[in-house]
Amino acid sequence: MNRIRGWPITLEEGPIGLRPLRLRDAGALRETRTRNADWLRPWEPTYPEMPLKTTGLSPYVAMLQAIRREARHGVSMPWAITYDGVFAGQLTVSAMVWGSARSAQVGYWIDRACAGRGVTPTAVALAVDHSFFTVGLHRIEASIRPENQASRRVVEKLGFREEGLRRRQLHIDGAWRDHIGYALTTEDVPGGLLARWRRRGQVAGSDSAAGGAS
Repeated sequence: MNRIRGWPITLEEGPIGLRPLRLRDAGALRETRTRNADWLRPWEPTYPEMPLKTTGLSPYVAMLQAIRREARHGVSMPWAITYDGVFAGQLTVSAMVWGSARSAQVGYWIDRACAGRGVTPTAVALAVDHSFFTVGLHRIEASIRPENQASRRVVEKLGFREEGLRRRQLHIDGAWRDHIGYALTTEDVPGGLLARWRRRGQVAGSDSAAGGAS
């Protein structure tokens, strides 16, 4: 078991926060995803463990147990996104590879009620800075459907570099979908991504239902 340096941790920027997902989030997760089913469905990976319809708590508890186990094994950092202390979505740094790669994927989704407040880009900036400057990763990638303009704007405003089209990369909304690859490395943000985001004064950036690989 390889524990991640700097995990678990809670990160905050004004009313926006990231805290480790916990088992008692199952109820909030179910309620938020059920209420946002139409908002999330076009961008969500197709798998039964994380349903978008009203159901019992068991699938959510099982999903949380699985991703928390990944965190204990040093390959994932699963956060709840909060706004004014209230559960507002999820952000996960996953598929963490060490050795000579030191890379990972970032994926996220947000409650539609919190969209348009700069929540998602701020949360991504917090996670990227922690991943680079505390955890020790060198590269963070995001994979986003070409049609998901809102999510693409999030990473583009943060300065992620577009690296090309990945044909039929993920099974999304019932079919294999193309994705555009984006990436940042530590060399791209020597002073930190959050500091650069603050300097741009982007307090109401476009948010998205989901972006990045889940």
